[in-house]
Amino acid sequence: MNIDAKRKALAGGLVAPLKGGGHGKETMVRVGRETQGRGGKGVTVITGLPLAPSALDDLAKQFKKRCGSGGSVRNGVIEIQGDHRDVLVAELVRLGWPAKRSGG
Repeated sequence: MNIDAKRKALAGGLVAPLKGGGHGKETMVRVGRETQGRGGKGVTVITGLPLAPSALDDLAKQFKKRCGSGGSVRNGVIEIQGDHRDVLVAELVRLGWPAKRSGG
């Protein structure tokens, strides 16, 4: 089973194949924390996922369930309420995405 087939199986078929073999900088998924414009309340943001909007919604639903928190998808960015960077990086890596923490 190749890496794309494994990623699709783990994500329940929600994951699109990575472009360029999956090791380029353009495919790196970043997981960071933002508070700007939210009244001091922090959210975890996931950027860099090259997925269709419906697949992003499904993945966000999976992440919200995993973190036990609310969230949304805005402009191709998944936002999960609270600081869940470590959990989400581990979950993305488990699904086969090259993920890194960004920021402090």
